[in-house]
Amino acid sequence: MFDNFGELLNGFSDALVFSNLIYGFIGTFLGTLVGVLPGIGPALAIGLLLPITLTVQPTQALIMFAAIYYGAMYGGSTTSILLNTPGESGSVITAVEGNKMARAGRAGAALATAAIGSFVAGTIATFTLALAAPQLAEIAIQVQPAGFLALIITAFATVGTLLGSSRVRGLLSLAVGLTIGLVGADLQSGSLRLTFGQTAAIDGVETVTVIVALFALGEVIYLASRLRHDKEEILSVNGKAFLSRKDWKRSWKPWLRGTAIGFPLGVVPAGGSEVPTFLSYAVEKKLAKGENKEEFGKGAIEGVAGPEAANNANAAGALVPLLALGLPTSATAAVVLVAFQSYQIQPGPLLFQTNPELVWALIASLFIGNTLLLILNLPFIRFWVKLLYIPKPHLYAGITTFALLGAYALNSSIFDMQVALGVGIIGYLFRRFGVPITPLVIGAILGPLAELYYKRALQISQGDHSVLYEGMMTKSLYLFLVLLIFIPPIYRRWKNGAREGN
Repeated sequence: MFDNFGELLNGFSDALVFSNLIYGFIGTFLGTLVGVLPGIGPALAIGLLLPITLTVQPTQALIMFAAIYYGAMYGGSTTSILLNTPGESGSVITAVEGNKMARAGRAGAALATAAIGSFVAGTIATFTLALAAPQLAEIAIQVQPAGFLALIITAFATVGTLLGSSRVRGLLSLAVGLTIGLVGADLQSGSLRLTFGQTAAIDGVETVTVIVALFALGEVIYLASRLRHDKEEILSVNGKAFLSRKDWKRSWKPWLRGTAIGFPLGVVPAGGSEVPTFLSYAVEKKLAKGENKEEFGKGAIEGVAGPEAANNANAAGALVPLLALGLPTSATAAVVLVAFQSYQIQPGPLLFQTNPELVWALIASLFIGNTLLLILNLPFIRFWVKLLYIPKPHLYAGITTFALLGAYALNSSIFDMQVALGVGIIGYLFRRFGVPITPLVIGAILGPLAELYYKRALQISQGDHSVLYEGMMTKSLYLFLVLLIFIPPIYRRWKNGAREGN
């Protein structure tokens, strides 16, 4: 632990270099910006900016991307509260109580508890990240290829089944992602797969192109199709964003509980920030008493404080398996993984040994960025609200232009632009019919990695498939998967039978 503390201090000395601070500030500003603007999330923002990895140093780029990640968590609460339109998926539940508070003239209190709660949760969770990630990496060094394959399969199953309203839709999304990951030449045999005679597809589909197309083009097409149907009413912020003594008293416990819920659910593959925010809201509603309980559904401050803290803690938690195991548990973490890979750096057990300066500067920058976000959000809330008045056609036209330019710039290839347009249409159809996008992203990125670990495990065992389920960790993960798949339907059937019996 003391070694980690010393490394963290070294990380602060690197992160506080002026050039790194500038990139951290740009990241916090852009993160808040994309969080505030409806339909633009951190995954899209980082995806659009991935081409800068061609010219910017790894430490600076990753500090900026991490700051965007944190910043979007902050900014997403603004549109949820004032517009009843979440800026990103983790802020969906904030709209339930936050918008009701704004309509009751308490927008300032709602925005303040969201911002301060995010700061508290982000600080605690980042400190826990600094302690937990290196320890997990040390344990992971002992894990064999079969163990990593089991971890990836667990990520596939949990992300595919926990996201969205239907398991079938989640697994369909995962299957599409795995198929995209198969395109190109097999790394070992050299045989071509799903290229359909296109020589440009031999190297596979660029992950950046898939991400940008899904989150930019797919979202823009969907939002444009709904432009005439969705009427927006932007609520004004009266007075300053601050908390009264009563609001502080009602907020501080939900902040801590939200942190306790959000961080561990970010570490495990639990399907992004939607699960912990909904769970935090349910906990706060259950624990509320008296007149506080009656406010739920009408504008309870606990219903904003808890989920917003869970949202930010979840973002920090998602960085633990990303840095220590190389496993993303959310769409944004998957995009950050691609940023690492752009520099030929593979996050995982050896990252803390091979690139200690980079990873500790990144963790230290999260503390700095968290403080900058609080400074940027509370005093300048009226500035962020003004951004909501940007005409939507102008906004969507800009996003589309940058997305297609980004897809083309990677390899100066028309084929990549064609792929972007095709994947963009898939993204629109997924959004239109309620199919979650995150499993597709996870599948496209981790699919080739799963294939690599599978083949490596069989090479070590000389073709003996029993190696795939040897070891306590591997058996435990597969047992967890069996329980995850079979327990919920059994419980639902038992519950329905009990109801019919009554």
